[in-house]
Amino acid sequence: MNWQDHLLTTPAQIGGLLARLRRVAVLGMRSERYADRPAHYVPLALKEMGLEIVPVDLHEPELKTILGEPVYRRLADIPGPLDLVDVFRRPADVPGHLDEILAKRPAAVWLQTGIRHDAVAEQLAREGIDVVQDRCLMVEYRRYRSG
Repeated sequence: MNWQDHLLTTPAQIGGLLARLRRVAVLGMRSERYADRPAHYVPLALKEMGLEIVPVDLHEPELKTILGEPVYRRLADIPGPLDLVDVFRRPADVPGHLDEILAKRPAAVWLQTGIRHDAVAEQLAREGIDVVQDRCLMVEYRRYRSG
């Protein structure tokens, strides 16, 4: 398989990924205090659609839970495998998470709407990790479930 095949852009490729989703770590997730922010309401919607959400909070060190789930500070601290890491970080911050993403080896990484980092996406793809950039996981998952 060519590494570029891990850069998912077509509806069929994205649908194939969504069909395999069960457990999603949300890097940069926000607490209920920020209910109006995508980094909170997107994972909330995904949880309501039946996915297991694993919060990775980088902003509020005192938090113990978000959406009733235990909060982790680093991907490495999450026990067990991950189907997907959903990234809510500024594009400039994404390279700082590359090593921990590679160490955790999720099946896929999703960079939310407005987040794109081609160099990081290429490195992940070369390691066999599927990558979606600049798309909303909530919108795509709703579309997949209704289609």
